[in-house]
Amino acid sequence: MRVYIPSTLRLLSAACNAGELGPAPLAAYAVTPALREWYTEGDEEELEYAAMAQAARASVGLLAADSGTARRRVVIAAEVSAVPPADGSVRLGDARLELHVVIPWRMVASVHLDTAAAVPVVRKAADSWEAAQNGDDDAVFALDSCEGEDLMWYATQEIPDLLAAEGPRGRSANGSAHGSD
Repeated sequence: MRVYIPSTLRLLSAACNAGELGPAPLAAYAVTPALREWYTEGDEEELEYAAMAQAARASVGLLAADSGTARRRVVIAAEVSAVPPADGSVRLGDARLELHVVIPWRMVASVHLDTAAAVPVVRKAADSWEAAQNGDDDAVFALDSCEGEDLMWYATQEIPDLLAAEGPRGRSANGSAHGSD
C-alpha cells in the first residue's frame, strides 16, 4: 500500500541519515475506504493525489511546530503493508492512518517537495496554522492557499543530493529548487 507521510526537510534529512522513518507511531495518509467513498468518481491516481494533498497539509502543521526548518512542505511516499485507520473516528474523505512500525528507507518510493517559489505562501500558512485549527477564516484561507502550489517529485536516489544542496538547516543557499513534475 502506498502511503504519504508528512515531513519537513529537517525530518527528511534525519530519516535519510538514519536509514528509516520513525519513531512509530507515524501519521500517514493513503487511499482509505473513507477517502474512496468520498471521491466516488475518482480513479486511483486522483485518490492518491487527494491522499498526498492531505499529507502536504499536515506537513504545514509540522512546519508550524519547527520554526528552524525551511518553509517547504515535504511528503514522503513509501510502500507499506495495509494498515487500519488511526482510531476508528474516521470522517468521510479522511485519508489519515497511523503506522505502528518504523519504515526502512528502502521502502521509500519518492519525495515530494515545494519549490523555493512556494516558500512565501507556505510560510504564511505555517504562521497561521494554530489560528486555522481554531477556525479563523483568514488563517484557513492562508492554509488553503498552499494547495495551489505544486510539489516537485524527487526519486530516492536524488534525495541525498537534494539535502546536500539545501544545507544543514534545510535552507538552500541560492533559493533554487530542482526536480520534475
